[in-house]
Amino acid sequence: MSKMPPLIEFFGPEVLQVVDQSPSPRFLGTHLHPDNIPASFYAKKTKMLVVFRNPKDTLVSYYHFSNNSNNPVLPSGQSWESFYTNFLSGDVPWGSYFDHALAWEKKMDDPNVMIVTYEELKKDLSEGIRQISKFFGYSLTEAQVQQISEGSTFSAMKEGSVNSHGGMGNVIFRKGEVGDWKNHFTPEQSKEMDEVFNKRLAGTRLGAKLNYQLYCQ
Repeated sequence: MSKMPPLIEFFGPEVLQVVDQSPSPRFLGTHLHPDNIPASFYAKKTKMLVVFRNPKDTLVSYYHFSNNSNNPVLPSGQSWESFYTNFLSGDVPWGSYFDHALAWEKKMDDPNVMIVTYEELKKDLSEGIRQISKFFGYSLTEAQVQQISEGSTFSAMKEGSVNSHGGMGNVIFRKGEVGDWKNHFTPEQSKEMDEVFNKRLAGTRLGAKLNYQLYCQ
């Protein structure tokens, strides 16, 4: 895809008209809790690709996204300490990371839901593309996989973000690194996040998929 898909939480009449007129298959995006996704999506067995990132890097990315002066959606101006506290309590737009994770955990056996992690895509993007294309019912040649892979790296998407995301390009694409949380968390904050993760997600299948010990320790 060369353009950012429309987010269903921001649908207005004009967006709905465009979506209705678009040929199938349609690609849409959302940050909504799965319980808030329209019931028709589940009834029609809509394929859903869900991407999770480890909670520490998610918090850092969300903090910078919210505090970017060019962001017309979520300008906050919060300090790191305040945003950190609000993130852990779930007092942020779209709600608690951990509530989202536990809700999607319940859908991991749904054949129309595929959950991947940002970290595994960073580690082996080509393999991720193969699995995702298979999930959506596309058969790709290795040449196509490599072509898509080259255009889907963080650096490539950041470079082309003016065309794909317009004025939001420099807001959405910052570093894209795994482990940047180490440049933000205090030892006390890191320990507190560890305790919350262990209480909420440790022992779950999604918790295991996030590979917390590798990426957040």
